[in-house]
Amino acid sequence: MAAKKKKTEPSANYPTTNLKPDSKGRICLSKLASGVSSYDVFEEADGRLILEPKVEIPAREQWLFKNPSALEMVRRGREDAKAGRTKSLGSFAKHLKEDSDE
Repeated sequence: MAAKKKKTEPSANYPTTNLKPDSKGRICLSKLASGVSSYDVFEEADGRLILEPKVEIPAREQWLFKNPSALEMVRRGREDAKAGRTKSLGSFAKHLKEDSDE
């Protein structure tokens, strides 16, 4: 594992959990991995392993994260909505297309 990350020392700011490997050297992250789909692992010079949690996004949403201005507009819109800075534009029902299969 060639990747390196800034070294951090355990402290009150970083809660620790003691996990023991099974007979095959595996550890179970169980509840610590809630909502995580994978990890990047960084090996420190002193042998410590740092796990960086990752989540996956649907391929159809990837464009948003590759477009900084669009992503900023979404973030700003979410902040505005959370703060109650919204304005009703009425119903958009007239713009719906009827499905011919129904």
